[in-house]
Amino acid sequence: MERIAIIDVGSNSARLIITETYNTGAYNMVYSQKEALRLAQKLDKKGALTPQAFTDTLDCMHNFASMCKLYKTQRIFAVGTAAMRNATNGAELADAIRQKTGIKLQVISGKTEAYMSYLGVINTIPVKDALIFDLGGGSTELILVRNRKLVESISLPIGCVNLTTNLKLKNKLSPQGALKLKKAIAAQVNKVPWLKAGNIPLIGVGGTIRTLGKIDQKRVKYYTPKLHNYQFAVRDFKATYKYLQGTTLAERKQMGGLAVDRADIIIAGAAIVNALADKTKAKRLIVSGCGLREGIFDEYRSRTLKRPVITKDILATSTDDLLHLYSTDIEHSTLVSDYALMLFDAWRDIHNIDASLRPILRTAALLHDVGIRINYYSHARHSGYMIENSVLFGVDHIKIVYAAIMAAWHNGVSRSYMRSKQYKVLLSEVVLADLAKCALMIAIGEALDYTQSSHLTKVTARLGKTGAILNITAPSTPSIELHQLKILEKWFMKAMGVPLIVKVHK
Repeated sequence: MERIAIIDVGSNSARLIITETYNTGAYNMVYSQKEALRLAQKLDKKGALTPQAFTDTLDCMHNFASMCKLYKTQRIFAVGTAAMRNATNGAELADAIRQKTGIKLQVISGKTEAYMSYLGVINTIPVKDALIFDLGGGSTELILVRNRKLVESISLPIGCVNLTTNLKLKNKLSPQGALKLKKAIAAQVNKVPWLKAGNIPLIGVGGTIRTLGKIDQKRVKYYTPKLHNYQFAVRDFKATYKYLQGTTLAERKQMGGLAVDRADIIIAGAAIVNALADKTKAKRLIVSGCGLREGIFDEYRSRTLKRPVITKDILATSTDDLLHLYSTDIEHSTLVSDYALMLFDAWRDIHNIDASLRPILRTAALLHDVGIRINYYSHARHSGYMIENSVLFGVDHIKIVYAAIMAAWHNGVSRSYMRSKQYKVLLSEVVLADLAKCALMIAIGEALDYTQSSHLTKVTARLGKTGAILNITAPSTPSIELHQLKILEKWFMKAMGVPLIVKVHK
């Protein structure tokens, strides 16, 4: 086990995250801290960071260093972005941080910042083509992605803090202020010819897009507070942006989803998003909760685990990481998953479930027993809860709900699991029937390894003229497994509409 600290000193805020990592690839964040430094507002007329900026940053880094020591971190990766990069004395601040706290902070280039943000997004959101923007306090990094590869990137010297400060946009936006804001952004955006990418999603990183996502979630009364991979229409964003322009600072501080410390800079940030949406003709906005810090972590894990820095299958990798973090018996969980997927493929003509649910079934089957970590009794429900509230990447929020229900029902279908869930109104009877069938396949998979001894030497399935056939080969009669399969016969008949026929071979 190793604890890794990542520090990001940005133009608006400084952040520290501490993550516990394991040789298996599993990891878990154990601490997070954010401090609003507003370095982009602490520059003198010559473009140098002020003495106040030095004092505030050093105090913050001293606190971060203390937390790293308290949590016994073995490695610290610290970076400074636009404010330190563009300041004439940014290197001096980095040197002062090293001398006063021992933290070796690297001031990274705009290109490096863009690449790390790209890694954080591409390893957690399943898109092939997109425009990623990392909108910070003093800069906006733009990354064009084609077939999951970074093909273009640039760092523009506009952010929500420096635009707010330079154009004095703290209160209600006047028509003159709106025009100045639009011109200032256009002067930078128009320098990037490849922004005319054409109807690809905009994926945002940073506090501005997270705030806009929270506002939209409040508007639609979204069923989960999860922000990562939250998607909403550009037309809805534009309605929010129009409303924001007509509000005072006091009104914005009372707005649902908008944090008080971001109320003064949200208009400038939203204006940048609006300009990018207009330039790209995007129809969809996607919020990424992962960016620079996650990219730094991904690159480090790639080196230490000797695996590709860009994962091929996001959901599979994320599921496997959770499996190694929480599972009490990985071999059993893997075997149950293999059996469930085999049944899904063999009995496709009777279950008629869309193939898009197959990877969700894999996730649910692999994680079906993680609830034992909470309590063995009712562990299926606990497994559902853990999946529903876990950090699963590579899939949208409703599919995470599907996986949770499959796992929660693998000991039997119970609608009470969803009694207090806001999302239950989104699930049709057809979907619920499909989830029940998937839960049944997990149950059969578990029955086939009920002794958790891998006793069966071979299991195959097929459809026969009179029912669904399950062929079992074992060196001796698998009486315990057969007993468990017998218990499932009524459920199988009800869900699949045909009998389950078990044949044993030696």
